[in-house]
Amino acid sequence: MEKSQKFHSRNVLSISFAHFIHDVYSFFLSPILPLLIEKFSISYFSASLLDFSRRFPSILNPFIGMYIGRFRIKYFVIFAPAITCTSMSLIGVAPHYTLLVALLLVMGISNAFFHVPAPVMIKSFSGSRTGKGMSYYMVGGELARTLGPVIIVGAVSLWGLEGTYRLIPFGLAASLWLWYRFKDITIQKETSRESRTGFKTTLKNHMWLFILLGGILFFRAIMKMAIINFLPTYLKETGKTLWFGGISLSVFQIAGAVGTYFAGSLSDKLGRMKTLLIITVVTPLTVLLFVYVQGIWVFPVLVLMGFFMLASGPVLLALVMDKATRHHSFMNGIYMTLTFVSASVSSLLVGLMGDWVGLISTYKISAFLAFLAIPFVIFLSGRERKELL
Repeated sequence: MEKSQKFHSRNVLSISFAHFIHDVYSFFLSPILPLLIEKFSISYFSASLLDFSRRFPSILNPFIGMYIGRFRIKYFVIFAPAITCTSMSLIGVAPHYTLLVALLLVMGISNAFFHVPAPVMIKSFSGSRTGKGMSYYMVGGELARTLGPVIIVGAVSLWGLEGTYRLIPFGLAASLWLWYRFKDITIQKETSRESRTGFKTTLKNHMWLFILLGGILFFRAIMKMAIINFLPTYLKETGKTLWFGGISLSVFQIAGAVGTYFAGSLSDKLGRMKTLLIITVVTPLTVLLFVYVQGIWVFPVLVLMGFFMLASGPVLLALVMDKATRHHSFMNGIYMTLTFVSASVSSLLVGLMGDWVGLISTYKISAFLAFLAIPFVIFLSGRERKELL
């Protein structure tokens, strides 16, 4: 793997584009969730189980991280979009709830095999500017979150819910393009024969990091999942159209892409922990504000909320990748497991709260719970300072 301190922008942008292509299809579920709830006559909790299904394979991430470094990891980045696009384009066609869950499980497996190696590739091409590289990578994902809702809502409007399978060829063509783009890029195997041990030691040495990250991710995830999974449903319940919900989700994601772009580079200069603390304090305040605004003020608050809520991604990812270790894929696998498990459990909690107290109260509760992430950030900052001494 390349060790140059140079920032290889062309390679970083190529991998970020692969992230964009993959995640466009990954985010088809939330915008059409109101239609799926109606089609299958399911509760909010059952709807949350759909998101849980696509995230459940994240439990494989540490094992993927342990062994994926023995292979040419670029091929996982190339072919995962084809699998993801096929499974997600078929969710509108699914004739019953069980098959819908199965499609989302397939997507979750493909998602895991993409997201574990991709940041490792980004690190290898970012040199000394890991934060900047992670920002580029995360922007690809956030732009996908922005366009994904528009694409799927447009497809449903044009072809109906059962016509979404027509989107499959676009994803397959993207994987073919990625193969031509990446076939001449050399990424060395991360794990040599001599370095295939030491995973337990790596985990033990960084256990404190993952415990504190787990607290941060969990309490922020409840708030984040309430917005990402149920924003269109929340707006539909307040009298808005499906298109209004899709556009609102896209506005939120565009703002998130901007926040993601600046946060990583800012953390290279200001410091990871200072940047993370600002984000952690401000984000729940924007959610509480969103609950109370009306009319035209919805969109400015959505912009603020998206900017801060999604900005933590590249900062946390860069923090993990900064650690001196031979096993970056394994470290990222643990981190991705924490991320997806936190999101999965949070999705179920949000669904239960939505059934019990309604989405408006759920948004308020999730914002107050997000403040509990602040002590974890403070403790993490203290541990980071001790390591530098």
